[in-house]
Amino acid sequence: MCGRYYVDDETSREIEKIVRKLDQRLKIEHGQDIHPSESAVILTKECKEVAARQMQWGFPGFQGKGLLINARAEAILDKKTFRDSVLHRRCVIPAHHFYEWSKNKEKYTFQSPKQDATLFMAGCYQIYNGQNRFVILTTQANASVAPVHERMPLLLERQELEDWIMEDAAVEFILAKKPILLNRTAEYEQLKLFS
Repeated sequence: MCGRYYVDDETSREIEKIVRKLDQRLKIEHGQDIHPSESAVILTKECKEVAARQMQWGFPGFQGKGLLINARAEAILDKKTFRDSVLHRRCVIPAHHFYEWSKNKEKYTFQSPKQDATLFMAGCYQIYNGQNRFVILTTQANASVAPVHERMPLLLERQELEDWIMEDAAVEFILAKKPILLNRTAEYEQLKLFS
């Protein structure tokens, strides 16, 4: 599960490099964590090009209770709540890093092994009461995340962004892919007095 991520200056610059025209009304937050229910800049298709748009994180839960912030990639095509969105309204959520918490409630940061590289999380969106809302797709955790949590975001390579957003034929292939290994850092590493 991905329940929080971070956008920094480099992430903002990467968004600006990817989109051809950046809407000046967009408020690209940087230097802060993005939490569920907050508004964030995501990448999606607009007029056959990749565009940046502001959307709120999370689909309303059943009967308006709670918030669905993630969708399982391996089951998304079978779920009525997400099927139409993943087939017709895919998006990418750029982040510098994301967080996961262990069962012991220890916070870990996961980021690209490449210096200052942006992570690209696969997502899909839907319109609820006139408001665009997105979810982050998750997959089974790889070796870098599994010691902390059993799920992780479905991560895309930079060259896969347009295929995910634009190409319907690429959906099933990308849904089945394994994410890259990440660097993991414990938020509060406990000092050991004895070895």
